Amino acid sequence: MSSRLFETFVRLCEIRSPTGEEREVADTIAAELRALGLEVSEDDAAGPAEAGAGNLLARLPGQRDEWVMFCAHVDTVPHRGQIEVVNDDGVFRSRGDTILGADNKAAVAVFMELAARHAETPPPIGIELVMTVAEEQGLRGAKAFDASMLRSSCGFVLDHAGPVGEVVVATPTQQKVLADFVGVEAHAGIRPEDGSSAIAAAAAAISRMELGRLDEQTTANVGLISGGTSGNVVPGHCGIHAEARSLDAARAAEVAGAISDACAWGASEHGCDVDVRIEELFRGYQLPKDSPALTFAEAGLRSAALEPQRVAIGGGSDANALRREGFDCVLLSNGTDAVHTADEMVPARSLEKMLEVCEGILAAAAASSEA
Repeated sequence: MSSRLFETFVRLCEIRSPTGEEREVADTIAAELRALGLEVSEDDAAGPAEAGAGNLLARLPGQRDEWVMFCAHVDTVPHRGQIEVVNDDGVFRSRGDTILGADNKAAVAVFMELAARHAETPPPIGIELVMTVAEEQGLRGAKAFDASMLRSSCGFVLDHAGPVGEVVVATPTQQKVLADFVGVEAHAGIRPEDGSSAIAAAAAAISRMELGRLDEQTTANVGLISGGTSGNVVPGHCGIHAEARSLDAARAAEVAGAISDACAWGASEHGCDVDVRIEELFRGYQLPKDSPALTFAEAGLRSAALEPQRVAIGGGSDANALRREGFDCVLLSNGTDAVHTADEMVPARSLEKMLEVCEGILAAAAASSEA
């Protein structure tokens, strides 16, 4: 059992770091990596990413001037109260009703242990660690990161919740749709005919939308709706937050457009105006079979006695932002489960397996550079 790895994991999880509050955990990680002898820099992403700190880039030179990159994010989803981690018979959970924070501090802890193991004796090739901010809010940190700074030719993002061994080869494009309906307020009991209900317009629009799983590659959802001021007032405002995702980028855009059209129809039917904004949160990808990152990832898994399982998923990660910039990277599972909930957990054995996989990836990349 790797007590140092587990202690690092627990310590990081118990540092509060929801998106926008990353300063303390970023400073802690940077200080500990510098103490190991790594060169650590922080970029200027805090402003554009609306984060509490910038992205960290740490380097540990190797015996040869070749490099491989590992990436994780340091922010978590919002939570109430203080996280307290417990080891429940070899499984890390939170005590109480908060998240655990293993998304993505499990990977951060593994990378820090990887650096610690190679700090005194240089690794065969150099290691770059990228710790991003504001991932949980639209990958904003990774989007603001300058990938051209990297010396590595490929990288590995450990941020997929699932059994260690899964390799993500396809992810969707996600379109965010925000619609603001504006009606006319009036007293609901005295002169309702003078009003135009923004809530009725939004409801009509939603009733016209095709939601849920639309086909094998595509989903759509309305997740938030809010409006009105009082039960006795015809509501003059209502907003909805919807999304469309698809492994086919054109299909995601098509569904987002259909949601927008439904909003226009609902507004027209109820005498309201509507302002619709569509934003692509991330662009999906399908990993090419000749990707060096894929080759090294699967070699690393096999060296840890795991048979790689190629999967397509419905979510995004920093890998989406980095691949959009032309950087070859692959998303790997990190052994976590029930992330973003109070039931979030990660087995201690999964942390150890992730470390084995990273060592295997490093060895595979080093062997390839020698060939």
